[in-house]
Amino acid sequence: MAVVKSFFISFSMYSKIPVPQFEWKDQDMKYVLCFFPWVGAVIGILTYLWGIICKDFQLGKLIFAAVGTALPLLVSGGFHVDGFMDTMDALHSYQSRERKLEILKDSHIGAFSVIQIILYYFIFTGAYSEISGLRAMATVGAGFVLSRIVSGIGVVSLKCAKKEGLLYLFSSKAHEKVVKISLYIQLVLCVLFMLYLSFVTGIAITIGAALTFLYYRYRCYKEFGGITGDTAGYYVTISEVITVVIVSACCIMKVI
Repeated sequence: MAVVKSFFISFSMYSKIPVPQFEWKDQDMKYVLCFFPWVGAVIGILTYLWGIICKDFQLGKLIFAAVGTALPLLVSGGFHVDGFMDTMDALHSYQSRERKLEILKDSHIGAFSVIQIILYYFIFTGAYSEISGLRAMATVGAGFVLSRIVSGIGVVSLKCAKKEGLLYLFSSKAHEKVVKISLYIQLVLCVLFMLYLSFVTGIAITIGAALTFLYYRYRCYKEFGGITGDTAGYYVTISEVITVVIVSACCIMKVI
């Protein structure tokens, strides 16, 4: 039952998909992160289906990109975007480490987070509009899974900046060995799937995700002394836009 409850907790926490609700107990949280990428899989499937609809009904680029951009937000409820915005406010405050951690906890949004999220979605939507073909859409869909796999690996592998908060709760209650094995298996399968769709694009996305993760680790350790729930969301959003930009570039160069 712990595995089933972990599945429901994961979808309850990281998505807006209706699932049964119950009181969370420590033993129910052991495998939550194993199912975190499955939320990305739902987004990926919807992304692919949206590509089919656009192709069959010959819809224009604007509606294609607008709905495609909105799908991750609709499924996740903007959970990771909130972390991205909080992280942007903290990073652009240029305050002490302690003050930056306080800013991460602040529910108010600042000017820098607004500026950065607008810039983010200009890039995301613009790149998305250049994507064409169902193989490309499937690759973008796999990117939503990949971003959550790597973020989950970070949660159980990297140092937490503080001994409180949701990320610390999930990382401390997780069955580390099982979660790591599960996520690394999913990582291999996800990368193989992308390589099957397009070898060049798959390699580029894998390298992009790895470099992003290294930068994420470096920046979080330097600025915050470790990772937090907000920075984990920051990684997911950055990884997703990098995937979309890479797939867009590959579509333009006709290598996918």
